[in-house]
Amino acid sequence: MSVILAGTMLKVLESFLKPVVLAVLLAAVFYPFIKRLNTKYKLPWLLGIIIVYGVFVTIFVGIGNILSSSIMSIINSYPRYEERFQTIYRNIQESFSANSDSGLLGFFFDFNNDQTFLENISTQLNVLPLLKNFAVNFTTFLISFMKSSFLVLLLSVFLLLEMKFTKIKIYSAFSNHSSSKIHDIMNRIARDTTHYISIKFFISLLTGIFVFIFCLIARVDFPLVWAFLAFVLNFVPTFGSIISWAITTTFAFLQCYPSPFPVIFIAVSVLVMNVFLGNVVEPRIEGENLGISPFVILVSLSLWGWLWGFLGLILAVPLMVIIKIFCENIETLRPIGILLGSERPDRGKLRKA
Repeated sequence: MSVILAGTMLKVLESFLKPVVLAVLLAAVFYPFIKRLNTKYKLPWLLGIIIVYGVFVTIFVGIGNILSSSIMSIINSYPRYEERFQTIYRNIQESFSANSDSGLLGFFFDFNNDQTFLENISTQLNVLPLLKNFAVNFTTFLISFMKSSFLVLLLSVFLLLEMKFTKIKIYSAFSNHSSSKIHDIMNRIARDTTHYISIKFFISLLTGIFVFIFCLIARVDFPLVWAFLAFVLNFVPTFGSIISWAITTTFAFLQCYPSPFPVIFIAVSVLVMNVFLGNVVEPRIEGENLGISPFVILVSLSLWGWLWGFLGLILAVPLMVIIKIFCENIETLRPIGILLGSERPDRGKLRKA
């Protein structure tokens, strides 16, 4: 009943909770930098916040201006790509028409000669509604994010100002035994959450940089757009990288057709890079203590995607990591934390038990 009530409140209070959760995660990312400026370089806490946020806003505005100019270039270049798309479309339509009655293609795809290629694809694979839903969710996320950006920054700044006095407040509010335990739990939650988000941000940034370099090598237009798309979607486990790879490869095919080499280079290099960073580098840096069960990841993606849309997909795994850390530090909830994790229990301990 508590879980159902919590899910209902998350859905009902969606517009209120989204900026708060983003502000908490943003503060968790910036807290180590501000603390380092305060302890190592002896800068006042407020001055450290101003410096870190000044750098962040400058980078954010600069990337936003570059992306907006790139998007305007895409819009201005639309006639050229439309003509190329029509050429590819006619070739594919002729291929479908020639193979609609025989062969493997006719077995898997019921081609209707009275419909166009796009109508056949939309009817058979139900692609159009999926694309519409994705476009609507992504657009809604961008609009709501831009509207609430100032609120998120303001909330995170005030939260960071409060975090300096958190230890004093805890020891003043609770008894010695309880305050020490609560402070240790909050420290571990903050440390591990910051650790996870920082690693995810670093891996996503590396993904965007490599996609940018690969697009430059293959001479694919608008490399910054595809790099930013790879950076954002990499926060969505597994599916985000697949969607980013598919979009970038499709655009490379649209631009470079009929030359196959740039398309093959983009498809192979981006795929190998995603597999290497996601399955070799990230687990090695992250460690096993923050691992989440793949089944739990899929369930959390479905749940948070339904609750909060595209933003929920991005926040699904960080929120599950926080829940897992919280459960591991509460004695009665520790079994839930173990079940949520991906690590394999020690058989020797199980035999002793």
